[in-house]
Amino acid sequence: MPKKRGYHHGNLRQALVDSALELIREKGPTGFTLSEAAKQAGVTPAAVYRHFAGREDLIAEAARQGYEIFADVMDYAYQKGQPSALAAFEATGRAYLAFARKYPGHYIAMFESGISVNHSPDLALVSARARGVLEKAAAELSQHIPPEKRPPPAMFSAHIWALSHGVVELFARNSPGTQSPFPPEDLLETGIGIYLRGLGLLPEDK
Repeated sequence: MPKKRGYHHGNLRQALVDSALELIREKGPTGFTLSEAAKQAGVTPAAVYRHFAGREDLIAEAARQGYEIFADVMDYAYQKGQPSALAAFEATGRAYLAFARKYPGHYIAMFESGISVNHSPDLALVSARARGVLEKAAAELSQHIPPEKRPPPAMFSAHIWALSHGVVELFARNSPGTQSPFPPEDLLETGIGIYLRGLGLLPEDK
């Protein structure tokens, strides 16, 4: 019989989220039911509805917790890279890749579940905090570009976010048939380098 982890730990809500994260890693965000999450947590299906309106709400909470971790990881990377604006910016890119590897369940809930960041005010707030770290790094790095040539920080950071996400999805998740001949870290670093050179923020290779 599964252990009643929710009652044992005195936090049924978190036990359900933890169960959902395990199931998301194993089966994907649409591959499990609320009943399975309840069973894995060691409670009855009816108990789930004391805390969540449905599976979407449960996944949204997993995503919210993921964004909390993600924002902290990104901010730590940014601060560690200081006082160099370039080092701080590059560190946030590497932090994205590290987060996806260490927290796959959260990552999937955040980016592959179809749950909108506007699902709840709390989710919208914490996702904005995570984006804000990268935007801050982009603004600091690009402040010396002439205004007429300077991309908005939100666009600059969105380009790097998209590049990082693409490397994760295609080459860092071990999807069948998508193994890269290059380490994902190298792909990301060189891709960011090409982008920054295009903005004149890195010297051209000789």
